[in-house]
Amino acid sequence: MEQQFITTIGQPNLTSILFFFVFITVTMFITYYAAKKTKTTADFYAAGGGISGFQNGLALAGDYMSAASFLGIAGLVSLKGYDGLIYSIGFLVGWPIIMFLIAEPLRNLGKYTFADVVAYRLSQKPVRIAASVGSLMTVCFYLIAQMVGSGSLIHMVFGLPYEIAIVFVGAVMICYVLFGGMLATTWVQIIKAVLLLSGATILVIMVLYRFDMNPVNLFAAAQAKYGDKVLAPGGLVSNPWDAMSLGLALMFGTAGLPHILMRFYTVPDAKAARKSVFVATGFIGFFYILTFIIGFGAMVLVGQDIISGMDKGGNMAALLLAEATGGTVFLGFIAAVAFATILAVVSGLTLAGATTLSHDLYVNVFRGGHANEQEEVRVAKIATLCLGVVAVVLGLVFKGQNVAFMVGLAFAIAASANFPALLLSIMWRRFSTMGAVFSIVTGTTLAVVLIVISPTVWVDILKNPTAIFPLKNPALISMTGAFIAGWIGSVIKRDERAESLYPEQKVRNYLGVSVE
Repeated sequence: MEQQFITTIGQPNLTSILFFFVFITVTMFITYYAAKKTKTTADFYAAGGGISGFQNGLALAGDYMSAASFLGIAGLVSLKGYDGLIYSIGFLVGWPIIMFLIAEPLRNLGKYTFADVVAYRLSQKPVRIAASVGSLMTVCFYLIAQMVGSGSLIHMVFGLPYEIAIVFVGAVMICYVLFGGMLATTWVQIIKAVLLLSGATILVIMVLYRFDMNPVNLFAAAQAKYGDKVLAPGGLVSNPWDAMSLGLALMFGTAGLPHILMRFYTVPDAKAARKSVFVATGFIGFFYILTFIIGFGAMVLVGQDIISGMDKGGNMAALLLAEATGGTVFLGFIAAVAFATILAVVSGLTLAGATTLSHDLYVNVFRGGHANEQEEVRVAKIATLCLGVVAVVLGLVFKGQNVAFMVGLAFAIAASANFPALLLSIMWRRFSTMGAVFSIVTGTTLAVVLIVISPTVWVDILKNPTAIFPLKNPALISMTGAFIAGWIGSVIKRDERAESLYPEQKVRNYLGVSVE
């Protein structure tokens, strides 16, 4: 029966084109409205701190539920079965860490970036330079996944060449951030979250309707069609060290993602920050349950041969399933939702990268903290343009990679470069400037170098016969190395001024005293 399924993906879809332009029109109107309200650096970077806890929770979910989640995980589950769930679980379990360890100190100690927290009692310039490198590496790897997903999606649905699709996404994203700043980005993310949760829920209901609304029947059908292996672990990650390394990257990387951490500055206080995490965790957890059903639904109703034939990474599985269950009209809607997903996340990433370049590097390093607001916003907008070009180039270079896997690499860098220094600066009195620089540089360097010599790049991209580093994800080594380097640097050179400021930081950390 499945062999008779003939997809229209790859041909222009009038429904999806209509939905695309409705979404673009609505979000551009929001950007126009936000541009009139975006006058100061606080407005541009953090929407003036005027976003409520619930709104920010929904925006966090919108920022986090990326193309990797919707297209990549559904694709991995459809091709690999049970093991695709490792990404869903890994992406989700990082949120309690953010809630209990990160959200409140971040909101109380920082202003615009996570480097504000790390540098709170340490020497500004060396810490911010190191933190900026880690942040920009994370943003770039994450951008790869989103741009590859967007190019594949628009190529399949519009019939446009991949390269033109990448340029189109880059141009629209630059408009959001350049003119509307964080306020426009926030509302794009909220709209996208509502659309994505609604679309995925409808898709799951349509799948389960064919199996008497019982997921067990769906899994039994998958088992009958492809054997026991689709319900057993080992299809995607057979090496336990690989599984552990990937799990660490996904779990702790969430607490080191610059575009996620930045969202905690958009709320008025620490209480709203905690509420944001609670709301986001609920929505994200619900969504990852849906992606698992979508993956198995595609495996059974579409078939692995058709999915892998359309895209070797499986990234079109959710769209093929939408067409199989609801025809071309529903395909058009889900494609538009996926497009909104990518634009929202790319906008958040670009804003985070621009903030790092302007606030951390330009203002606090090159200008020594002395720059007026107009100058800082102007630099942020120039940085936005530059990052937009970088995003387009990365999308072209990494054509064809599975987007969930590329995000796994971004999480490894976030877990290694950003999280250890952030946690140690909050928790450890003796953490010094040298310790922070050692930790960030070691984590970043190890993560990037090990990624290059891992099977992911060394074999799959550079076509060498065997990899120098055996693990596909380096977090087990790179994150551990970052913590050890932070300890060694702090022991080698103590920072008495930083230690003397720790009680003041602790008070502000818990009470939010004198927070702007």
